[in-house]
Amino acid sequence: MSHSLGVRQAQKQKTRQALLDAALGLLEEQSLSSLGLREVTRVVGIAPTAFYRHFRDMGELGVALVEEALGSLHVMVRAILAEQDAAEERIDRTVAVVEQHVRQHPLHIRFVARERHGGVRAVRQAIAGELDRFAEEVAAALKSQPVSEGWRDDDVRMLAELYVDRLVTTAAALLDAEADGAEGAAEQVVRVARRQLRLISIGRRHWREEGRGEAGGVVCGE
Repeated sequence: MSHSLGVRQAQKQKTRQALLDAALGLLEEQSLSSLGLREVTRVVGIAPTAFYRHFRDMGELGVALVEEALGSLHVMVRAILAEQDAAEERIDRTVAVVEQHVRQHPLHIRFVARERHGGVRAVRQAIAGELDRFAEEVAAALKSQPVSEGWRDDDVRMLAELYVDRLVTTAAALLDAEADGAEGAAEQVVRVARRQLRLISIGRRHWREEGRGEAGGVVCGE
């Protein structure tokens, strides 16, 4: 009996993943709000009613795609930020991780870039929630670094959100550069991203706590 249950569960998981993969492929050319479940089930080769064994609706499928798209990136970038190397080395490795992720998962990145401000509320909220958790994780890593000594928690969080926003913007720009196919376009995006993150890093070293004047102010990290 347990073996039969295991086989059925494995088949159910396989079908669920097939639905996610089919939807992701179809979403390369359209938004989630315009995609019908019949289109997805037709690609997978199952009856439309079978869709509901795996997802309540297309919004729930979209949320699952968000988790697929952003889940692994959290771990990789957080691990880099936790290392106690020079800021420039961390920036270079972080941008390299984002670049590699875009090349390996272009459909996921396109989906997130399009749906971040798209028409399906549940998916917008899921993306916002994932990026919020991303910022929390980055803030925790930044807080542990000596340069953050004396910083207020809300300032560290603001810094983390700046980093996250730059990484998301860089991923979308890399995707566009790859699609354009112009020589050197992706390399230019990488150069700009590194310079932007270095500018944020320089500002971090000279950030004065809000509300303090120039005279007698404390420069964080000095």
